[in-house]
Amino acid sequence: MLMGEYEHSLDAKGRLIMPAKLRQDIGEKFVITKGLDGCLFAFSQEEWLNFETKLKSLPLSDKNARNFVRFFLSGATECEIDKQGRFLIPNNLRLAAELEKEVIIIGVGTRLEIWNKDNWQKCDENISVDEIAENMTMLGI
Repeated sequence: MLMGEYEHSLDAKGRLIMPAKLRQDIGEKFVITKGLDGCLFAFSQEEWLNFETKLKSLPLSDKNARNFVRFFLSGATECEIDKQGRFLIPNNLRLAAELEKEVIIIGVGTRLEIWNKDNWQKCDENISVDEIAENMTMLGI
């Protein structure tokens, strides 16, 4: 399971170190794409296939479904970890997530999220655990 929070820096070429604790679960090759809330999502090959299957099952006749599929697939790219433990984040994805120098990688179970450090701090500060907990009963938690 992908979990934890890790702070790293992008190098001048747009490469980021994949934390050693995450490498085994994410794999040497994985897929990154635009994510929700202003971050990037990173999926292992297996989880990407599961996600892709769900996207394929969405109705083509539904405009929201088409836009949802476009959003995730248009920026998706396969990444590979090099011998130094780094991977390249394409420029279009760095721009989409406002990634500059300081980056936060968080594990959220089946995927990673890659955040601009300042954006992650703002998001994290706005999470109300009590409010979330109250709403989890609708999900059976």
